[in-house]
Amino acid sequence: MDLLSQRALVGGSTQGIGYAVAQELAQRGAAVTLIARNETALREVAAALPTPAGQTHDYIVADFCQPDQVAENVHAYLTQHPKGFDILVNNTGGPAGGPILDAPVDAFRAAFEQHLVCNHLLAQALVPAMRQRGRGRIINVISTSVKQPLPGLGVSNTIRAAVGNWAKTLATELGPDGITVNNVLPGATVTQRHTSLIEKKVEQTGQTTAQIEAAMLQQIPARRFGHAAEVAAAVGFLASDAAAYITGINIPVDGGRTSNL
Repeated sequence: MDLLSQRALVGGSTQGIGYAVAQELAQRGAAVTLIARNETALREVAAALPTPAGQTHDYIVADFCQPDQVAENVHAYLTQHPKGFDILVNNTGGPAGGPILDAPVDAFRAAFEQHLVCNHLLAQALVPAMRQRGRGRIINVISTSVKQPLPGLGVSNTIRAAVGNWAKTLATELGPDGITVNNVLPGATVTQRHTSLIEKKVEQTGQTTAQIEAAMLQQIPARRFGHAAEVAAAVGFLASDAAAYITGINIPVDGGRTSNL
């Protein structure tokens, strides 16, 4: 399941799950190009990625809140690197939490652009080269809310479901080209976003962090929170040749929390 000679573009890769994915793919032998908005962090992460196959890593500076900038900077990079990428990992930070009825309309527009529109622009830019090679992997890091909406995450539930259906449609269209499209759905995973959601619940309910965490853990059969590296391992598998006949599916990495199949 190595990724030798493969080139991967990984979104939101300077922290959290995106960072863990970049580490996983690099360790498997892929040449990883990071894409995020903080150039200082991008430079530091790219320089520290493992190089077991002697591969080189790179980065693209782009803010996913500005889809036009993402498209422009990626196209500029591809002009200089016409071989393109074999693997695309769509990943970016989730929308702010809160009841759906309280969400301003602009929150939906912003989340739609940051997630679905940017994913679409990246796919449009990278798929032509994948088609020429007859192989490609598009992996979207979304949320278990694709299968089961989560309380207090109204905007996220809505947008994540849209991305899930976009991916399923794309998988059907790209199957004949040897390109797979799959979604990895993290559950409660120890990241900065996980911490911020707990802190918000503490503010809203007056409960302690320990009480909030205990209630969350009761909903997880594994009785623990996940780690970013565990999500990254699922991405690494889907990126490999071992997963060539898997496409158009959702893979929850959630310790069994999602109650449906």
